[in-house]
Amino acid sequence: MRRQRQPTTWNPVTPQVHGLVRPVGLDPFGLDGPTKGQARGPLWVWTSHGHYVPIGTPRDLVEQWIMERAVRLPPMGAVTGWAACRLHGAAYFDGLADDGRAWLPVPLAIGPHRSLAASPTVVVTNHVLLPRDRTTVYDIPTVIPVRAVYDAVRLAPDLHAAVRAIDMAAAAGLCSLSQLRQYAALQPQEAAKVLRAASLASEYALSPPETDVRLVCELDLGLQGLEVNAHIHDRDGRVVAQADLLDPEAGLVIEVDGLHHQRPHQASADLARSDALLRLGLEVARVAARDSRRRSLVAQRVRLVRSRCRFEPVSERAWWFSRPHVDFDARRRWGGETAGGRGA
Repeated sequence: MRRQRQPTTWNPVTPQVHGLVRPVGLDPFGLDGPTKGQARGPLWVWTSHGHYVPIGTPRDLVEQWIMERAVRLPPMGAVTGWAACRLHGAAYFDGLADDGRAWLPVPLAIGPHRSLAASPTVVVTNHVLLPRDRTTVYDIPTVIPVRAVYDAVRLAPDLHAAVRAIDMAAAAGLCSLSQLRQYAALQPQEAAKVLRAASLASEYALSPPETDVRLVCELDLGLQGLEVNAHIHDRDGRVVAQADLLDPEAGLVIEVDGLHHQRPHQASADLARSDALLRLGLEVARVAARDSRRRSLVAQRVRLVRSRCRFEPVSERAWWFSRPHVDFDARRRWGGETAGGRGA
């Protein structure tokens, strides 16, 4: 089961999905599942050992992929990590590998005293799993949001991916940095890795490319004090722009442009906004979202534009900035429900 990664809509919260189908086992009477003969026919699709779904099941949905892996959970186990983040409504956990086509293995938390046969489609974690860490989403046993983020960070392949997971979970309103730090402090394993990533994370980031570019600026170029999605005002207080990244010391705005920036009306608006920023004495560096993980290219572009910046003292600036307000309840609200309550 594969799909093609779709162009992003730049919305960190995913809408609730419908029509998920729980796999069923064989039934010799063909009542609660297919008979052996029916399972070999054209009306059923094999999902995993001994489990099938009817033809027409929406198997291009990441939530369905998670559902089909979750049938392997033992009692008191739960889906965790990136997959639980997705079930709780975090859109950027799309379940796709770097090629944009293959599904990622689903992390299953089973606790320290259980075992599960190895499979290329699941990742088993034996980290302590308390009853209070479990909930149900879409009728799937799932960990609570803060535990989902904690495990997504623990299981991340590198620091950049770990920070990206925190940023995108915060963007969807799953948990705040303080909640994650408090949870990590109580855990017996790998808390240091989570706390290190949390020290680099931002509750203001709104897309993965933003995070990638920010980490290049901070870790590769050593830039400190970057503001994320700050509002830039002129001296009269009017908002001129919301900057993806702002280096206040230099007077540098870094914009991360997704595919929608190629549309004619958006390109025209971008040019007008860049002109307005330049008139205020700010320089603008633009990075295409598709280039955000090309660290040397990003570093070279930012370094070049920063060399032209004015580095004006605050008293001489024609601009000032304010930070956006973060409301986690508003972020995760969906259709009258909150993340963690959907489909429960």
